[in-house]
Amino acid sequence: MSPATILTQLNAYGNKHGIGRIDIVENRMVGMKARGCYETPGGTIMLKAHRAIESITLDREEAHMKDELMPKYAKLIYNGLWWSPERRMLQAAIDATQDQVQGDVKLKLYKGSVTVVGRKSDRTLYSEEHSTFEADDVYDQKDAEGFIRLNALRFMIEGKKQPERIATLIGKVEED
Repeated sequence: MSPATILTQLNAYGNKHGIGRIDIVENRMVGMKARGCYETPGGTIMLKAHRAIESITLDREEAHMKDELMPKYAKLIYNGLWWSPERRMLQAAIDATQDQVQGDVKLKLYKGSVTVVGRKSDRTLYSEEHSTFEADDVYDQKDAEGFIRLNALRFMIEGKKQPERIATLIGKVEED
């Protein structure tokens, strides 16, 4: 199917289940706030499916960086800067993340929600064999000791330099 045909079909499915209805207050470029009520059933379904495939085909840091770029990208488009050099630059970066993003997603549509109930890809980075914390050669929990110690180093330094501040913070946590 063409992208337009797919979107038309997804709009029909989504409409039937009340998918993609939002009521938001937007911050307009000119400085005012405006209320907007939108319906994007097909787009909502496509986004959920696409993100499901990205979750198994993108590397962690690649996915995080893409997520950081997306608000800037959306702002450029919202403000009418589609043809700007900065939008094209971001587009190239985002496109570079998508070359391995392909596969199948199974979704459940029900009463305004879209739920991922399955996903698969020939290009998945997920491996059940490598996602174990059991006794094997894949992951040794002893490796985490050095990692934890290095990540905690800045807290240990702060604790030695500012013991009264740390004590106050710990006291607040215990009160809560």
